Formats: sequence, structure tokens, C-alpha cells
Amino acid sequence: MRDTFLPFSPPLIGEEEIDEVVDTLKSDWITTGPKTKKFEDEFKNYFNAPAALALNSCTAALHTSLIALGIGQGDEVITTPMTFCSTVNVIEHVGARPVLVDVEPDTLNIDPEKIERAITPRTRAIIPVHYSGHPAELDYIYEIAEKYNLFVIEDAAHAVSAKYKGKFIGSSSNPVCFSFYATKNLTTAEGGMLTGNPEFIEKARVISLHGMSRDAWKRYSKEGSWYYEVVTPGFKYNMTDIQASLGIWQLRKLGRFQARRREIVKMYNEHFSKEEALEIPVERQHVEHAWHLYVLRLNASALKIGRNEFIEELAKRNIGTSVHFIPVHIHPYYKKKYNYKPEDFPVAYSNYLRMVSIPLCPKLTDNDVYDVIEAVLDVVKVYKR
Repeated sequence: MRDTFLPFSPPLIGEEEIDEVVDTLKSDWITTGPKTKKFEDEFKNYFNAPAALALNSCTAALHTSLIALGIGQGDEVITTPMTFCSTVNVIEHVGARPVLVDVEPDTLNIDPEKIERAITPRTRAIIPVHYSGHPAELDYIYEIAEKYNLFVIEDAAHAVSAKYKGKFIGSSSNPVCFSFYATKNLTTAEGGMLTGNPEFIEKARVISLHGMSRDAWKRYSKEGSWYYEVVTPGFKYNMTDIQASLGIWQLRKLGRFQARRREIVKMYNEHFSKEEALEIPVERQHVEHAWHLYVLRLNASALKIGRNEFIEELAKRNIGTSVHFIPVHIHPYYKKKYNYKPEDFPVAYSNYLRMVSIPLCPKLTDNDVYDVIEAVLDVVKVYKR
């Protein structure tokens, strides 16, 4: 057993990030300004995105996208129950109704075959979530969207660096929303990015900063003007230069971070694939998984304990874990408002009951990884039927 507790997903921050933040703090500008612009440009170029807007969260990117597309009261937006609550909360925020569709048994991404059945005359958009970093079946989803004249907003909170059929998630012209939360593959502590076509991004930029026609950097620079106009009732969703300072270097290190994640995944797969009590995550041939999460699923018939007890046993062995996610439809607000029952989305619910996310981040040493492997296999050995 480990002597110390292994956190689930600590960030990997180097001296370069620290120096860049200090440089910003010593400068004359710490909120949205030149570093944010630099981060946007480098992100856009790295992922071959048409345009990019740095924001304070992926939630902000999702909400801004819905507003910019004119989705609101009386509309419906199709998405998945297997996601963090923010994906669905923002639909509620604009006055639309979230319409949930069950997930595929292997990837746990939204099931395209079920989307079309959920479309009504009020449907305006689909929000697929690239669960754990595995891209959803975008060709199928976009085919449906085109057939019914729907918008697609990709929730790519997990999918920084993921590819679908050779192309980066975020390289398309539709809205794609990324997260840079502390546990993500690329972190700015809190933060996000919205990519899409340039006209859409400029509209979103105005919405994301109070609906003002001119941001503070443009107003307060030597060439700027104090005058601005509010053209729409916007929000306070901008990223700061302090956050962007972290992002600039995290992005530059992303290739190395991803290579390490894949090394860890390979080690896990080699050991866990042989154990009948465990189901390992999948990676379809036509995608490149971002491996934000490594989600094991327990074979309940092979174990004497359930998922919750399994997590407790790992904690006793000093291994941090999490669960991704509690399905949206069993949270009290959504359960009460829409009269959902757990079995309404049987694939999402049954998989939730047996899933556990184990540590996966580039900060892990080989010894850390083997500690996780040994702990998981030890719990299986002790409690196997």
C-alpha cells in the first residue's frame, strides 16, 4: 500500500507557466488583454480552428453559443444524460427545454440512432458531449442536423487534442466548447475556449463581455477610445491574462502531456483487460481519444461489492478516484421538473452504477501508475466471487 494519498487528477504546472504568470503580474495589464489574445491565436493555430474566443469556463462557452444562435424560450435542445450538469443547466438558463437521449453502451457518448426519434418541431439544436475525450459520432449527428436544419454545439470539455477521422475536434466551423478546469488535459485553473467561424466568434465575443462594442484593452490602450456602446445585454465571461499565461505554456506542452496520458492508458489496459471483473474503456479506430478520463466499469456479477464500496476500498489503499458522471436525469431538479425515473435512460443509468474513474494525468510517475494497478487488482482479488 502507498504511504501517501494519490490525488485523482492534480495539475502539472512548470516553471514556464509560473514565470509567465509573474511576467503578467509585473506588467501593466492583468485582465483580458495581450496574453489572452496570444493564447487565442496559438490555440486557433494549434487546432486549425477558424477562430477562437477565450472565456472563463466551458459553461460560459456553451451558454454564449446558445445565446448567439438565438435559442431561447419554447425551444428544445437535444443532449445526453451522461454529462456534467452544466451542459444541461445552460439550456435551462436560456429558457429552452433539454431533451435527453440515451448513450451508446461502449463509448457512453450520445446514441445517434436515438437522436432522430427525439426531434420535434421545437428542436433547434443538438449538444453532443465527447465523453471522457472520445469523440461522438459526428458524421451521423451532422447528417441529422442538416436534415432537420438544426444547430450543433459540441461540448468538448473533455476533448482537447481529440481527433475525429483525422481532424482535431474544434477545427470545424460550428461552435465547439472546451474546458480548462484544473483537472483537464490543458488547464488555466478555471477557463474555457469557444471555437467556430469568425462571424459567430465575433458575435459571441460581444455577448461574452456585457454586450459592449469595445473591450477594456481596446479602450485603455494608447490607440484606444473611451467610448463604447452596449448592443445586447451580455455577460461577464471573459478570460484574464493571468489565466491565459498558464494556458499559453500548457498548450505548448500539450503534445508531451498527451503522449504521457497514452502511455498510462496502455499500462492500465495491459493489466486490466485480463480481469473479467473489469471492463476497460474503448477507442474506436477512426478517432483519437483525448484520454481526459480513464473510466473502469465493474462487472457486478463477478464481485461481492458494489461500485461505492469499491471506491472506499481504493481510498483505504490511498488511491483517489471519482465518478463521471451522476446522470442528469437523477439529479433532484431535473428529476422533479421532468418527472424522470432512473430507468428512463437505462444505458446511462446502469453504467453509472458500475463506473469508477481512476487517476490519469501526466504528473503520474510509473510507480504511481503501478500503485493504482496493484490497488485495483487487490480489491478485485479480495472481493471476487
